[in-house]
Order: sequence, then structure tokens, then C-alpha cells
Amino acid sequence: MQTSFTIQTNGQGLYEFTGDVAAWVQGSGLLTLFVRHSSASLLVQENADPEVQTDLLNFFRKLVPPSTDPRMSYLTHTYEGPDDMPAHIKAAMLPVSLSIPVINGRLALGTWQGIYLFEHRNAPHSRQVVAHLAH
Repeated sequence: MQTSFTIQTNGQGLYEFTGDVAAWVQGSGLLTLFVRHSSASLLVQENADPEVQTDLLNFFRKLVPPSTDPRMSYLTHTYEGPDDMPAHIKAAMLPVSLSIPVINGRLALGTWQGIYLFEHRNAPHSRQVVAHLAH
């Protein structure tokens, strides 16, 4: 069973799409999610306190600043904007695919876990996440 999800982003941040995935899954098996972009990531993360998403965003902004930051002067891929190569670095550090068990039609996530697309670019994007449920 396969489908894809489209997540509209409005710049850097974490975008939860757990509900969309939960509404699609059925039966039991292993769900694989894969983001089809080289400047975004997927995360399973806490969905109860929005400060977690804010802190993660701020941490990665500090860890990998824009290419205009003097600490990033070694970068050569800069013609697509100051957020482009840092976005690729972040995507290389974080997962671009997830595996989540599905049991009796329910995602086997923990109580406070949600599925997020982590957008690493500043501009809005339409991101595609492919889902495959193997029964």
C-alpha cells in the first residue's frame, strides 16, 4: 500500500502531519516514510509542547548558520541563497526516512510523539513525503 502526502511549509520549522498519516494507515505492518527533497528532513518528536519544536529549530539554526555567517565562509554552493547549503547540511544530519510500526490500524507512536517534516529552507515549499505500508 502506497501513497504520498503533500506538506505546505512557510519557511524553516517543524510541520506535524501525524493526523494525515494516522488517517491513511490500516491493518498491521511497517510504515516507511521518505521525504523526496534534499533540504528537508523527517522526525518523530514530542507533539505536546510547542517549545520543543522551537528549541530544535533554534538549535539547528545556531549549529548550521546561513552561508552569510563568517563561520560558513568555506561553503562553495551559495548561488541558491544563504539558506540553501545549510539546509542540505541539516538534511544530511537528520533522517530523511522513518520506519514506524502499525498495529491494528494505529501508529505505534508513544503518547507524546508526532511525525514532523523539518523544513530547512526560508521560503515556502510544497514538500512530498512518500509512504509505503508493508503488511
